[in-house]
Order: sequence, then C-alpha cells, then structure tokens
Amino acid sequence: MSELPSPISAVPLAHEASAQAPEATPDAFLQQGPGWVRLAVIVLSLAAGGAGWLAWQTHKRVQGLEQELVRRQQDSQGQATEARVAARQAQELAREAAARVTLLDTRLSEVALQRSQVEDLIKTLNVSRDENLVYDLEAGLRVASQQAALTGSAEPLITALQSADERLTRAKEPRLDNVRRAVAKDLDRVRATRVADINALTIRLDEAVRLVDEIPLINQPEAAGKLPPTAPSQASKGKANRNASGPGNGISGVEPSDDSWRNTVLSWTRGAAESVWSETRSLVRVTRIAQPEGMLIAPDQAFFLRENVKLRLLNARLALLSRQTTQAAADLRLVERTLPRYFEAQSRKTQLLQSMVSDVIAQSQQTAVPRPDDTLAALAAVAGGR
Repeated sequence: MSELPSPISAVPLAHEASAQAPEATPDAFLQQGPGWVRLAVIVLSLAAGGAGWLAWQTHKRVQGLEQELVRRQQDSQGQATEARVAARQAQELAREAAARVTLLDTRLSEVALQRSQVEDLIKTLNVSRDENLVYDLEAGLRVASQQAALTGSAEPLITALQSADERLTRAKEPRLDNVRRAVAKDLDRVRATRVADINALTIRLDEAVRLVDEIPLINQPEAAGKLPPTAPSQASKGKANRNASGPGNGISGVEPSDDSWRNTVLSWTRGAAESVWSETRSLVRVTRIAQPEGMLIAPDQAFFLRENVKLRLLNARLALLSRQTTQAAADLRLVERTLPRYFEAQSRKTQLLQSMVSDVIAQSQQTAVPRPDDTLAALAAVAGGR
C-alpha cells in the first residue's frame, strides 16, 4: 500500500494554488468564455426579465383580485347582515302569521260550532208543519183534560176539540184524516155526556142544610091543623033574627020569647062541647111507627141529631167541590137512610128534603168528563209514523 499525504501538508498546497490563480468575474467569464455561453447568459437574462415582468403583472393582478375579493367580502357581509335582518323580520312575521293562524283556527272552530248549532236550530225549526200541529194539538188536549177534571165541566174539553177540528180542517192533510175522525168521535161523546153543574148541586145542598131545622121529628109531629068552620049555630041565627026584627025593619015593640033564649043557650053549650072535644083529640094521636127508635130520641138529643145531618150534608158538599163523588154519594145515602128513621115521613118539608138529597145523589154521578182517548191515540200514531 502507498502512503497517503497527510492533511496538514495538503492544506497549504491548496492555499498556495488559489493564491496563484487569477480572480474570476462574470464579465471576465463572458469575455474569456465561448459565444454560446454569452448567448445563454443573455437568454437567461431575458428570461429572468420576462419572469420578473410576469411576476409583477401577476402580483398586480393578485392585488386586484384581493381588492375585488375584499370588496365582494364586504358586500357579502352587508348582504349577510341584511339577510339576518330580513330573516329576523321574517321570523317575526312568521310568529305573527302563526299567531294569526292560531286565532283564525280558534275562530274557525267557533264558527264551525256556531254553524252546527245554527244547523241544529234550523233543523228543529224546519220540522214539518204536520208534526208541529200534532204536538200542539196533543198538548192542548191534555191541558183541556186536566182543566175539565179540575173544574168538573166539559166546556174546556169541548172548546179544545172544536179548535183542533178547525185547525185540522185548515191544514188539509190527508195524513191527518184519521185524527179528524177521532176528534169528531170524541167531540160527539163529550157532548152527549151529561155533566152535572157542581154550583147548582152545592146550592141545593145549602138549601137542604137550611131545611134540616124545619123538618119535624117522629116524636115531635107538627101541630094539628084547625078544624074547619061548622054551620052557623042557633044562637047566631037568633041574633040575626033579632037584628032583622029591630027598628030598622019597620016592626017595633016585639019582645024576645023564651024559645029564643033556650036556643041560644043550647047553641052555646054545643059549641063549648065541640071545642073541648077537639082540644081533647089533639092531646092524643094514634099513629103506626115503622121505626121504633125514632120515638126514643130525647128532646136534648134532637139538636145533635139535626146537627149530625147538617154535618153529613156539608161533608157531601165539600166532597163535591173536591170532585170526590163517591164520598159525597156515601154521605148523602146515609142522610137518605136517616131521614125516614127519625123524622116525620108524612111531612111536606121532609119529603122535599128527601127529594133534594135523591136528586143530588143521582146528579153527582154524572160529574166524570170522558177523556179524548181516541184523539190522543190517533195523534200518537201520526207522531210515531205508524
């Protein structure tokens, strides 16, 4: 192996070589180098100048683009601000629109509810005339029946039936012909029914109550009537003869004879005897009594007996006014059985009282007013659509 030179010895040699070589510059290099080098340098210089010019143009264009970008960015920011303001306004408008829509929905629901109510009302009002007429007639007849039952008179029911007949005639609906026939039938039946006048019956009962105090009891008969006048007595004849023979007849100075005095005494004696006999006969009366308990009424019990009869008659009067004909008839029948048992049946006032009680009993059974059942059934059939 060959020996390598040491580094210390190599460094001074290189320094010496560089010091001996001449200094190299570009111009010297261009002047000393070949021509193609100078051409390359020129081309490079031109390329560098063109690149610089292009770089300057590019820089200028970049600056313009930057300015345009800044301007556009500023415009975009303004537009974004306006957009945010518009969006905020749009949100507020949207909230208002939503509130209005909610209010409109509420009002729409209210209007729909009112419309449904109006439709129901219209349907109710648009019910057919026949149905309204049927309901009205039925209500009127029921009210008239109640009034007739309360007053005991058939006039309210007759008036209601006549009014129903007139309204049905004006309606002229073939569907209501059955109702018209039923109304006519009920009207004839009500008119044919004899209904007693309660006021007249109460007046007759008041008269009967007043008459109770005047009818005689069996053990207290009426006073016997006076005897009819008899033929003129001999005394009256003699007195008439004396008057006839007085001064006025042209005969004077005639004295009465003994026969005239005897006749006068006999006539007076006979009249006194007849008066005594008639009074004696009035003290004793022989009658046939069918009810022996009538003779057992004491004078102080007679008052209570009459008051009991009056109470029965007043109870019957009150029952008639209350339309309790059964109770009234029961009280009157009890009075009718009491009269011949305790009171003088041959008395004219007793017979009058019995006839009053019998008439009231007979007429009190005629206070029931018939109901218009046929008409109500026909109206129910029409209302039910059968």
